[in-house]
Amino acid sequence: MRSSININSLYVVGLAHRYPPYTHEPDEFDDLVKRLYPQHATLGGLKKLMAMNRRTGIKSRGIAFDTSNWTKEDATPPSIHTLSQTFRAVGVDLAVATCIEAIQEAQVSAADVTHVVAVTCTDQGNPGYDLHVCQKLGLRSDVQRTLLHGVGCAGGLSALRTGANLAAAESQKRRPARVLVMACEICTLFLRAELLAASQDDALHIAPALFSDGAAALVVCNGLALRKDQHPIFELQEWGSMSVPATISHMSYMVKKNAGLIATLTKDVPSTAVSAILPMLATLRNATQTPQEKLSWSKLGATEFDWAIHPGGAAILTGSQKALGLTDEHMRASLEVYNNYGNSSSPSVLIVLDKLRHMGKGRDYVVSTSFGPGMIIEMCILERCCAQGTPPLRSSMRWQAHPWLWLQSRLMRLMREYEMTHRISGKKHRHGIVER
Repeated sequence: MRSSININSLYVVGLAHRYPPYTHEPDEFDDLVKRLYPQHATLGGLKKLMAMNRRTGIKSRGIAFDTSNWTKEDATPPSIHTLSQTFRAVGVDLAVATCIEAIQEAQVSAADVTHVVAVTCTDQGNPGYDLHVCQKLGLRSDVQRTLLHGVGCAGGLSALRTGANLAAAESQKRRPARVLVMACEICTLFLRAELLAASQDDALHIAPALFSDGAAALVVCNGLALRKDQHPIFELQEWGSMSVPATISHMSYMVKKNAGLIATLTKDVPSTAVSAILPMLATLRNATQTPQEKLSWSKLGATEFDWAIHPGGAAILTGSQKALGLTDEHMRASLEVYNNYGNSSSPSVLIVLDKLRHMGKGRDYVVSTSFGPGMIIEMCILERCCAQGTPPLRSSMRWQAHPWLWLQSRLMRLMREYEMTHRISGKKHRHGIVER
């Protein structure tokens, strides 16, 4: 466990995640399908989906919209325009609230942020959602922005890798870097398109029973930017990405004619993901320029790490566990997130890291890995800097350090509570948002 600061290293100094206020439990999801498609019993694809809903092992999934009043009149997927506008409202606000928490824990101000790396696969608008988040956070106009797309569930670590490379480049120029990394997905935007697709064929559409909505954010600092009063959570040791040959058709998330993104996940996804883990770990061992004898993690076996594996599905987690010889304890955070929240795509692996740091002392080193369309595998080796992450700031400290961010966070929370207690029924909630 790292107890000293290296000026040439990179550190995660703030980490946060959020789920929306609404949830889908298996019974609630079944009820929704029955209300949207009263004829579900005669539709092969929906029957298979509802059966799979009972077998995922997921207890609850966070969703951004109240679907309790949806009926068959609401079954038609929203227009592309509505989908985009909704993400720009719901997704941006969720990302902003999450970023505020990460920035607060990092004990930096909005003016301190030098770079932003964002990722999503559930919004395609231009300018990117990251610009809206930056403006709401009050970041400087010259903050260096990078928006990733097309990496799907791998995106959280794709963004972390990009942020780490940017911070490392600034170190070479002897400049401080404070990189805000964010991942936000509102998968529920495309739920009705997925259900429509399932009602039109006999194929198994697993995505509606698997995906949830969520956001995660973290702050990466290089050693030049780290202050003595900051408390790093992790030190980044090594990171990388690799594509798996001849797997481009295994996983996709593509726009279809029924006005939505439709996920394709073949039966080869779990085995492909699992088989890529050890080769990727070997690649990271060989990639480092530090002499192996001086790199304490390079000789560790798989069971000597804690693992933060993207909770892409039960088969991926159980397959990884078997292939690596891990126990439930090694993967406790991944299992916790999957069982209780489902798969939020790109934020999920960062959410697992956030959960893991609060699950006791753990092992000194963590392997975090995720998988996405391509297929690609992302991996990062991290060293813990303290047993359970940075002590949370007291409210008074937050107020003194970041009054505007604190007030904005409180206002957004009050607005969400108001919306939950004063639900607007009828046509205004037809697409899950209040239309003004």
